[in-house]
This record gives sequence, structure tokens and C-alpha cells, in this order.
Amino acid sequence: MTQPPRLFDSARIARFRARAARKSDEYAFLRERVWDDMVSRLGTITRSFDDGLLASPFAMPDTQVPGFITQHETLAALAPQSLDLVTSLLHLHWEEDLPGTLRVIAQALRPNGVFLGALFGERTLHELRSVLLQAESELLGGAQARIIPFAQIRDLGGLLQGAGFALPVADVERITVQYSSLMALLHDLRGMGQSNPLAGPVRPLRRDVLALAEALYRDQFGNDQGRIVASFEIVHICGWAPHEGQQQPLKPGSAQVSLKEVLGRKT
Repeated sequence: MTQPPRLFDSARIARFRARAARKSDEYAFLRERVWDDMVSRLGTITRSFDDGLLASPFAMPDTQVPGFITQHETLAALAPQSLDLVTSLLHLHWEEDLPGTLRVIAQALRPNGVFLGALFGERTLHELRSVLLQAESELLGGAQARIIPFAQIRDLGGLLQGAGFALPVADVERITVQYSSLMALLHDLRGMGQSNPLAGPVRPLRRDVLALAEALYRDQFGNDQGRIVASFEIVHICGWAPHEGQQQPLKPGSAQVSLKEVLGRKT
């Protein structure tokens, strides 16, 4: 049976991560925001955990978590029913087989174990996607895909359920960041390791394309302060490994537990 073409270039992604790791603290604002939100969400769960795991492509030196995964491919090696908690920070949008990865995570959880994840959603960088498409189409007669297709929130609940999770939940947080220019935005994305990972040759962006994209961006997505805005849609997903007498999710703030303490119990 013929395999479908790969969507992502894994070697390119590895290079992006390695490059970003050298100056990770300079571009940490987004992941720190999402991480803090994940900690808050875990604080709504009243059960305790013996074995927890954080999966993320980012260096997180402040966590000092044994069992910390720096390459998301390691998820494939998780042993069945070996963990009580799996957290995933901003890497699942790069998964070639997201349904398969979610199934692996579900199988790695013990009964009543919990999965918390955060990934970029469909409206992430929609402004940049739009102006690059317009600029290349106008000047070159066609455009190359430069931003990956992000997951749609309406699909993620179904994917969680199909992977075997109980009580699947998906909700969205939208973060808007202001930049002085298009180049400043592209520089930040490069620093965060979020450059174009799509498989196949990548045509360099010509100067005239960048100039037109800048003008389009300012016209369509500029603000009164002379800056442009970039949207990041963060989809938070949660699922439980099935168990008799499954507890229902609690309202935020109803309990407190330290994510670092939980994950630090991993041996």
C-alpha cells in the first residue's frame, strides 16, 4: 500500500528546535504564558499523581522534571499504563499522526489518569498566512504554503474520544501580540523554532514579496499605534483514562496542586 506523502520535514523541525534552544529564554513569553495556564488547569483536579510526564520541544530548565521529554518522538516509546499524568506543551501541532499520538498517550495512562495538552489552533497566524498568500499570488502568480494547517477545535474533542479518552474537553484561548514590523514577527517565529516545517523545497521569500506583504499587513491588520498584530490561538485539551466512578472536571480555582511537584515525583 502506497504511503501518503509526509506533511512535515522532521529533520527541518529538529534544526529549528536546536537553533531555538540556543536562545530559548529570549523567546519564552508565549510558552511561559501557556505553561502558567496549564499549571492553573491542573489545579482544578483534586486527585493525586504518582508518576507524571511533561512532553515539550522546549527547554524548561525551571521545571527540573525527571522524565522530561525534549523530543516529542519519544512519546511513541511510552509503556502502556505507566503514568498517572501526561502534559504536552506546544508540540502536538507538529505531529504527523495526531490521532495515533493521542492513542499512545491514552494507552500510557493508568485508569483515571489525566492528559492535559496545549497546541496551536486554526486561527494561529491567520494574518500572516493571508498577507503572504496575497503578496506571492500577486507578484508570482501563485503562492507556496508557508504556515502549517493547524487543528480545528471542533475536531479535537472527537480525536480525544476516538483515542480512548473519557470526559474529553477542548477550549480556546486567543492571544494577540503586537509587532513593529513583519520582519520583527518573522524574527520572533524563528527564535521560537516556529519557522516553516512543511516537507518539500522551500522557496525563499523575495524582497518585493516581503515589501508587499508588509504593506498589506499594515493595511489589513495594523492598529492605531502603527504596529501590526499577530494572533496565536491556543487550544487546551483534556482527557481522562476511563475508570469506574470517574470524577467530573471542577471549576478553575476550586483546588490547588503544584504541577512541578507532581511531575517531580517521576523516578
